[in-house]
Formats: sequence, structure tokens, C-alpha cells
Amino acid sequence: METRFGSICVYCGAGMGARPVYADAARSLARALAENGISLVYGGGNVGLMGVIADELMRLGGEVIGVIPRALMDMEVGHVGVTRLHIVKDMHDRKAMMADLADGFIAMPGGIGTLEELFEMLTWAQLGFHGKPIGVLNVNRFYDGLANLLEHTVNEGFLKIEDAARLIYDENPDLLIRRLEAGTPGAAIRNVRA
Repeated sequence: METRFGSICVYCGAGMGARPVYADAARSLARALAENGISLVYGGGNVGLMGVIADELMRLGGEVIGVIPRALMDMEVGHVGVTRLHIVKDMHDRKAMMADLADGFIAMPGGIGTLEELFEMLTWAQLGFHGKPIGVLNVNRFYDGLANLLEHTVNEGFLKIEDAARLIYDENPDLLIRRLEAGTPGAAIRNVRA
């Protein structure tokens, strides 16, 4: 299937989460990337959901590009089996390189680091630093609370609805990629006061 993406940066947890559904979703996203000929850009780790998605895409013959800071590589969490592994100075360089290498972004479930990366890309888009689409793979309704928070932030006058709608939500990896390509706005923000 034709796609406008050469690569998508996926933000996800260094942990596995409390349920197998998260690892299953990482493998499903890897399959969707492989079927569409899209390279994975990710944080370069071999642990948690990062390791699952990288391993699955490599198994399927896809391209995996990791970006990891030297300090994390030295702690032996770097994935040396990926197509390319960039070892950078620090987290700032990591995030900048990942953003530069990607044509779009998808956040899977994860912890504070995943949320921070997602919000940074959303902030950069709001400020006009990039125009790349940002997706949220809403596995097991993981990001429903985030949608509610952003809705509240809009209602309280701290965020414009068009900026909240930059996040494109879907629970299905294939549909999420299609929606990112089409620029279909997220449907999760519903109860906004006029």
C-alpha cells in the first residue's frame, strides 16, 4: 500500500505495562509499519515496548533506526540488533534527531518519558516548528484520560481547540496510519464549551 511516510517515530514505554495487550499492540504496529514500507524511528532501547516493536519490525524485514544517549547505551539497554543505532550525547540530542528523522509521530502507551516526548512534539507543532502529524495509539483506552485533560484545558482557556485536535487518536494501528496520512483530526475531544 502506498504511504506518504518514509518513517514514523514511535514513542513507547521502556516497560511492558500491566497487560499483554500493550505488547500485542506494539507487534501490531510493527506489522502495520512493515506492510506500508515505513521505517521505525525510536529511542533505541532493547527493553519494554521499545524492544518489542523493534524486534518485531526487524523480524518482518523492516528498517529500524534507534537513537539513544551514551549514558543509556552504557547501561546496556541499547539495541545493537537494529538497522542503525545512533548514539548521541544526551536526551536533548536524542529527541531532536528522532524528530528530524521522522515524517510523523505515534505515541503508544508509556510512562513519563513517553508523555514528555508526545507533549514536546505537540508543543513544537503548536509553535509552528513542525507540521508533521501526531498520532496516539489508544490501546486499551490508555489515552482516554489524556483526551479528557486536553478537553478540560481547552474549556479552561489554556489551549485552543485546533491545537488539541492535532492529536489523532485510534486504537487500530492500520487505521491510525491512514488517519495520519489524511490528517483526520482526533475524535477524542468532544465536550468543548463554545
